[in-house]
Amino acid sequence: MKPEILMMGPMMPHVEAALDEAYTVHRLFQADDADAMLAEAGPRIRGIATDGGKGAGADVMGRLPALEVVSCYGVGVDAIDLDHARGRGVTVTNTPDVLNDDVANMAVALVLATSRTLVANDAFVRQGRWLEGNPPLARAIRGRKVGILGLGRIGKDIAEKLGVFGCVIAYHGRSKQDVPYEYFDDLTAMAEAVDFLIAICPGGPSTNGIVNAQVLQALGPEGTFINVARGSVHDEAALVAALENGTLGMAGLDVFEAEPSVPEALLTMDNVILQPHQGSGTIETRRAMGDLVIENLRRHFAGEAVKTPVG
Repeated sequence: MKPEILMMGPMMPHVEAALDEAYTVHRLFQADDADAMLAEAGPRIRGIATDGGKGAGADVMGRLPALEVVSCYGVGVDAIDLDHARGRGVTVTNTPDVLNDDVANMAVALVLATSRTLVANDAFVRQGRWLEGNPPLARAIRGRKVGILGLGRIGKDIAEKLGVFGCVIAYHGRSKQDVPYEYFDDLTAMAEAVDFLIAICPGGPSTNGIVNAQVLQALGPEGTFINVARGSVHDEAALVAALENGTLGMAGLDVFEAEPSVPEALLTMDNVILQPHQGSGTIETRRAMGDLVIENLRRHFAGEAVKTPVG
């Protein structure tokens, strides 16, 4: 008998095909009556396949008495009730490392796009305004100071890449690390000292709204905020207000509080560049993430150690 698993939402075609071949898959997102599905199949379901958005709450896991493993497509697991899982001995996995390069590249791209006003200049050409004269000059990034909020694996990759461009790197995190960058134990103090603030920390209660009005004010009217982490990391109302009133200079955002909904005010601002949560959005990286979801489930049900457990 194939192990039975629950799929919380649609996944990449090759992932769904592989899971269908190896398991009996119950697709919660396609159920006409999710309660009825869980009542009937829940006692037999041993695994969950999900992503960082859908997650897996205690409300679902609590109805799966045979649950052994949750395999998450994505690094962020703040939508998974980890306390519930740990309390029951349920293994949780995610997909780190395979997306480091592309997420770091998105952060670098947003630094370049904001500093060189790429989107505004694109519109300048398309609207025929170049015929009337040149646009305002942009800013170089060599020698400018970048503060990284969350110097984990991706944060270090961002630091290394921006170092090549001649940026000066600082960071804020829970503790000082053995790295050649300036450490700030206070986020507001770091924001005041840098030109760019890049958020690449985990989501969750400990970082909810950590980039608040005070931090944005410290970053200042010449500063730029970049978020490639989670929308929950910034106070979105404070961010909108800071961009509107000039307290903050610019922003490059790949994530938002209530994705895919974006504050309407941001849509008309020319001092913000918006992306639809595409940090890991390349064919190569997304396939590697899907492969890791498959591999973690395969290893678990083969009695092997999973490849990327969440600590």
